Amino acid sequence: MSSQPLLLYGVPFSQPVRAVMWLMLFKDTPFEMVLINPGSKGDNGSRNPAYLAKNPAGTIPMIEDPASGYVLAEAHAILAYLCNRHGWHDVYPENPEHRGRVDWYLNYHHRNVRDASVGLVAPKIRKDLNIPQATQDAARATLTNALKALDTGWLERSRFLAGDALTIADFAAYAEIGQLRPGFTNVYDFEPFPNVQRWLNDMQGVKAHDEVHVVLAELGDISVEPPEMETIKNANKRALGTLKASLAALAT
Repeated sequence: MSSQPLLLYGVPFSQPVRAVMWLMLFKDTPFEMVLINPGSKGDNGSRNPAYLAKNPAGTIPMIEDPASGYVLAEAHAILAYLCNRHGWHDVYPENPEHRGRVDWYLNYHHRNVRDASVGLVAPKIRKDLNIPQATQDAARATLTNALKALDTGWLERSRFLAGDALTIADFAAYAEIGQLRPGFTNVYDFEPFPNVQRWLNDMQGVKAHDEVHVVLAELGDISVEPPEMETIKNANKRALGTLKASLAALAT
């Protein structure tokens, strides 16, 4: 196994990138963040030919092993790979039934919980995307149905999504759902979902939560007015500064 830290391509504001960052900081695993601007064809853009040569879909996050050249994209694939590579069976169980519950949620996440970003956050942060109102409304409805399922199903039966122990399912889910809460963007009312609220509060106490979510704390409430581009840039800068300090502490 390489002694060189993995490269993590992305930006702190990306929800899937935050999930990967959180797992690695939770496990005290050094990595190097390589900033990639989503949708850009520039030198550090996800549509740049050099990046597309490694990741044809042009998505973030992506990891790369600088020693072997191995690359892997898609957050859930990365989360599972890191657990398999390092033997982190506490957050990705070896038992097939227990792991199956984790995978169940990870597969459910897309086009369900992931719509939190499509319907509630992206329209305010990325005006350039011109997301139609009908698409936003449909995404909000999809998210609400997903939260009902989590509240009356997964989280009614157990403390965390896949059981009574924290797993990578929780990191992935919170990256989407947690961003909506008061104290961050404040664009969704969780009052109808008491089990989700309890889970959100529990997740706030997980190691490295605050370090990973600096970008959201800096961005603040966007429920009334969309943030200025300068505010978004400064939030990312502050998040990168915090991440750099956290990684430096791991190296000492």
